[in-house]
Amino acid sequence: MFDLLLMALGLGFSSAATPGSYQAYLLSQTGRYGLRRSLPLSLVPLVSDGPIILLIMLVLTHTPDWLTIGLRLAGGFFLLYLAWGAFLVIKNPPPNESEDSKRMQGGFIKGVIMNLLNPNPYLFWSMIGGPMLITCWNESPVWLFLFVLCFYLTLIGGNAVLVLIFSLAHRLDRRLVVGLNILAALALLLIGLTQIYSGLNTVFSMIFPTKVT
Repeated sequence: MFDLLLMALGLGFSSAATPGSYQAYLLSQTGRYGLRRSLPLSLVPLVSDGPIILLIMLVLTHTPDWLTIGLRLAGGFFLLYLAWGAFLVIKNPPPNESEDSKRMQGGFIKGVIMNLLNPNPYLFWSMIGGPMLITCWNESPVWLFLFVLCFYLTLIGGNAVLVLIFSLAHRLDRRLVVGLNILAALALLLIGLTQIYSGLNTVFSMIFPTKVT
């Protein structure tokens, strides 16, 4: 069972280090609000993954195709919305600290919504994480708790390190700061367009299947 805990640590680290929509959103919010206000966003997976894990367990770790396609399309359009907001903030920074605090509350909720609309967590927990959870549960609830603990410690810790590194970069030249913020916004845009394209491509392939002669 200890090998599963090591895998949990590795999976948590790789999830934090792999570029994706959540990482891009994390960087865009760090560029907007700084280290102190952006660190709580590292906890977003704790809130968003719970319903996903329960859903995957209820459907026996098999995610329906229509759910994956729908999430991919909805998540893609939501990422476009977030990218547009990121570009607007680069042009017009928030006016004051109290306004920052109010927007950060909405930023956390947006992060949770984005993860719920992202098909990747569903695919991860249905194909990789779900079977491991079942194995741990069959052994002992303690092993299940330890697996989840190891996974989220490395995932949240990795996210916090990402926020810290990006925040430190903002102490450098102002042009570099603007450039990094633009890159984060572009990442949200490109990932959103990619998700929409992938979802539509899957839909069209189902409606117009290629005939093999």
